Amino acid sequence: MNRSKRRAAVNAAGVLVFAVSVFPVFWMVSTAFKPNDEIFASTPRPLPGHATFQHFDFVLNGGVAGVGFFTYLRNSVVVALATVVVSGLLALLAATAVARFRFRFRTVFLVMLLTVQMVPAEALVIPLFLDLKRADLLNSLPGLTVVYIGFALPFSIWMLRGFVAAVPKELEEAAWIDGAGPVRTFLKVLLPLVAPGLVATSIFSFITAWNEFIFAYTFLGDQDKYTLPIMLQYFFGRTGNDWGPIMAASTLLTLPVIAFFLLVQRRMVAGLTAGAVKG
Repeated sequence: MNRSKRRAAVNAAGVLVFAVSVFPVFWMVSTAFKPNDEIFASTPRPLPGHATFQHFDFVLNGGVAGVGFFTYLRNSVVVALATVVVSGLLALLAATAVARFRFRFRTVFLVMLLTVQMVPAEALVIPLFLDLKRADLLNSLPGLTVVYIGFALPFSIWMLRGFVAAVPKELEEAAWIDGAGPVRTFLKVLLPLVAPGLVATSIFSFITAWNEFIFAYTFLGDQDKYTLPIMLQYFFGRTGNDWGPIMAASTLLTLPVIAFFLLVQRRMVAGLTAGAVKG
């Protein structure tokens, strides 16, 4: 097989993978705009014959379970952003300590980071429930945020450790010679170079907190404290599912994630440019 045919085969495989990955999202958005008779038609159509916004109107203005959509949205935004900010800060400091300093039980700490990620999240529901109850954080958004931060930290620390270790120590030493203190060296030298990794871990933390359902549904009791994933379960019933509002709510649930990714993607490019070292 010559080079052009190999390239064509690779491109075709890439297009196939892309189509398979995007098709569920396309079908979700398409169904959100279909009237009920087209959703439950015996012959499904990829595009709505008569597009409608009734499902979006029901989700946004219908008052799901007596609570408005924007209340769920506010709770999800607060929890997700708090998780991103706190976990990013703690992970960056921990990764810097692990990569730059040699201390007792350092290897044990790194192994524990990997071990924690292997534990099924479902196995921690009851222990975390009891811990939050003892700490009087049950049925509260701060308590849920603490749980999400705990799940985001191991991956974030392990990933940022590689970015910090890749930064030559000579750059920091040169800053020290020029009179920069530890804080200024960290902010002006290390942080710009580690920014791409920090953005990547922020995306992981945001998506984890934004989409999580089990812990939020278990630890939160008041409807006005529920997050958006919990709102979706109101559209699932014993006798049937209301697929129009489900797809409309899922589409609305996806938009902030896309917006957050596009925002931090620009910051990722800026971080790569700011972290470049001139020869």
